[in-house]
Amino acid sequence: MAYTQVFNLYGGYLIGYLADLHLQGAMVIGNKSIENNLELTLAIELPDLPNISASRITIPAHVVWCQQDISPEFFNIGFEFKEVLDDQKKVIQAIMDNYEFRRDMPNYPVKPPITRK
Repeated sequence: MAYTQVFNLYGGYLIGYLADLHLQGAMVIGNKSIENNLELTLAIELPDLPNISASRITIPAHVVWCQQDISPEFFNIGFEFKEVLDDQKKVIQAIMDNYEFRRDMPNYPVKPPITRK
């Protein structure tokens, strides 16, 4: 997923690369800052997904935050989707399921307490 490109559909330019995804929005890592509240249509190039034939989804979104990354030449950009259609939800869920964008905590065994003498 590190190379999943995200474009501004109507602006015709690469915003950056998908870093996180959920049904309400996405985080993209780009090399330019984007102003808050900017509305645009994202075009997300899709990786290979089982039972999904689409190669791209387009979703209207707006920028809810933008901050400099830990690497100062990059920016983390948070988008909120304005409307997600049912077929887009299926694609997003398939991406989350297949590419480690999971929201459930793993069920690790509980560590025994450390005892000191």
